Amino acid sequence: MEKKKSVAAFLLVILTIVLLISIALFGIRGFGIAGVFDEGGIRLGLDLAGGSSILYEADGVTPTAAELSGAIEMMRRRLDLLGYTEATVTSSGSNQILVEIPGIADPEEAVAMLGASAALEFRDADDNVVLDGRDVAMAIARFEDAGRGVPEHFIELRLNSDAVPRWAEATRMAAARRGEWDDERHMMRNFITIYLDDEMISLASVENEINSDTSTISGNFDRERAHELAALITAGQLPFALRHVQLNATGPALGMRSLQTSLIAGAIGMGLIIIFMIAFYRLPGVIASIALIAYTAIIGIVLVISGANLSLPGIAGIILSIGMAVDANIIIFERIKEELRGGRAIKTSIESGFKRAIVAIIDSNLTTLIVALVLWNFGSGPIVGFAMTLFIGVLVSMFTAITVTRWLLNQLVGMDVRNPRLYGL
Repeated sequence: MEKKKSVAAFLLVILTIVLLISIALFGIRGFGIAGVFDEGGIRLGLDLAGGSSILYEADGVTPTAAELSGAIEMMRRRLDLLGYTEATVTSSGSNQILVEIPGIADPEEAVAMLGASAALEFRDADDNVVLDGRDVAMAIARFEDAGRGVPEHFIELRLNSDAVPRWAEATRMAAARRGEWDDERHMMRNFITIYLDDEMISLASVENEINSDTSTISGNFDRERAHELAALITAGQLPFALRHVQLNATGPALGMRSLQTSLIAGAIGMGLIIIFMIAFYRLPGVIASIALIAYTAIIGIVLVISGANLSLPGIAGIILSIGMAVDANIIIFERIKEELRGGRAIKTSIESGFKRAIVAIIDSNLTTLIVALVLWNFGSGPIVGFAMTLFIGVLVSMFTAITVTRWLLNQLVGMDVRNPRLYGL
């Protein structure tokens, strides 16, 4: 009975890994998950897939070096919040900023997405500005019932504490205009309009005074637009207005051929690793190879779901984490062989080997995770892409090395596969 349970458990894990590989390659259409090679799958960085290049110029002012540096940093933050971590933002002369965004072939689309200044203004019925973007502490995209009885996409605004009294006064004055008629809009004048870059994005009727630091913007948004607006507002308002003076659709710096070459090189490298592990560690090497395949599938699914841009630095992060996954397995298997040489049984050797190896594995991976977090938090552009894939890869490699490998080895023991020679001795 115990042997049958182990066989069933082993087969269940293998089927789960096959399912993960299928999801990684072909996606799940019903849940909006594309395959890694499908359109809408892994987004490639500017160096692999090209994108749009936009040259911005300060509109009507000559910014100081500090203002230009602040505008570059704020533009960089906008792109990171929008998910384009591989985009580059650099100064060009004393009053120009060059932005290169991967994955967007139409520069006009990039300009519309990025905005010029994200100047947010709350205006009353007389078009007076009652609040602006500096009064907003944070904007969060949400999907739930915002008070209309049905779930919808909207943006939740959290105001700074010093803006709450002015917001309370503005909403009190707006509510008092309930009896006044606006001929232009054909409605009562008890409303406040919200503008972003001089484009009205919402018009809300005000029934009562709002003496709170939380408000909402609604306007029949879809999910993408709600997240874009929330990111632009959160990033803040630029210190000066920008106008685009040049738009270009840029070709890939390295091209799809380089991507294909990288994939082929990665496949050859994994193949050699699998051959080495099986030849040197035998049955545990087979198990490690299965875990490595599971690792690759999980990484592909995570990159698709997260929407991260994959560039050559990102690929380097994945390859480094693969090396750490193999290193963890080698440490475990060497500990198991030491136990077997000491005359212990297979099951005892596996348990003891994992216990002796776990501290070293966690220590090495934890230090790498800390470095990846520092790079992710303080870096920008390609550095963020490298840090992100390294962080994700290390987490997944720890899971596959510690959990998947251990589980499969224990099931082999349960299936009475106990010859020490099969375990590399």
